[in-house]
Amino acid sequence: MNNTKKKFNFGEFYGKWGTLMILVVIVILSALFVPNFVKPRNISNILLQNAVVAMLAFGATFVIILGHINVAYGSELAFIGCIACLSMNSLQTMMPPVAAAVITVLIAMLVGLVIGALNGLVITKFGIPAFIMTLAVTTIARGGALLLTDGTPVSGMDDAFNWFGQGFIGPIPTSVLIMAILFIVTWVLLNKTCFGRHIYAVGGNENAAIASGIKSKNVVKRAFILDGLITGLAAVVFMARQASGTPAGGLQYEFDAITAVVVGGTSLSGGSGNVVGTIIGAVIVGIINNVQNLLHINTYWQQVVKGLVILFAVIIDVVTKQAAAKAKK
Repeated sequence: MNNTKKKFNFGEFYGKWGTLMILVVIVILSALFVPNFVKPRNISNILLQNAVVAMLAFGATFVIILGHINVAYGSELAFIGCIACLSMNSLQTMMPPVAAAVITVLIAMLVGLVIGALNGLVITKFGIPAFIMTLAVTTIARGGALLLTDGTPVSGMDDAFNWFGQGFIGPIPTSVLIMAILFIVTWVLLNKTCFGRHIYAVGGNENAAIASGIKSKNVVKRAFILDGLITGLAAVVFMARQASGTPAGGLQYEFDAITAVVVGGTSLSGGSGNVVGTIIGAVIVGIINNVQNLLHINTYWQQVVKGLVILFAVIIDVVTKQAAAKAKK
């Protein structure tokens, strides 16, 4: 009879429970030491303010598991969101506002799809690193938003449009409900479909995936298309919450989305991660931002803290992988 006990594996333990433990510790410390943190209104604000970040992070999870990255989310929010606001203003003069709002959402998602498809096509066709491609898109999209609006915020959208960011279904904010539905959809795609299995296979070892018959370039293209669709929907929620199409909006959203994914346990080197960790990571990022605002921490220091958070998350990722590798030897 073999009585050998399995040795404790820090990497495996952290991969399963680390992010959740960090969230619990942050919530407890915030509740104990930050004034007004536990008030229902503040908790509601955390969810509302981070619904868009979480949505972007869901799309980013697919891309990052593949070992790629999109740094254009903020500019894409501004560009697609301004198109949505301009479309709504035009359509609401020709049809009922509700119909105009629905068509506007579809237009925004279509624009997001096109941007995602172009990202995926250029990256796979020409072998350009995703960072470089999306960095170029950052400038193009921001410039496009300014050109479309002449640098002036777009206003005058009907409440049917603003409902996507400000409305409620019963006691639940519309934006939070959209985020929850999107979470379920992305979880199913990643965990219950061939597409999801191919994402992990290509991200873990692209050559092995190709050898097993997986068309890795198609997987990358589909991941960026999905990322674009989600960004298009997030852009509507973002602009509807503000009731204004702001061409300068969305600044730093790419950083918060990527931070949420990495803090949630998805490796920047690809091959591992999940949307459950991502939504926990988004909540952690939201709480950190909220706590800093409640404590009236200088905006410049807030940027320093965000940078340290993502650095810490990457270090933990490296340490856990090294620990897991040693345990296997």
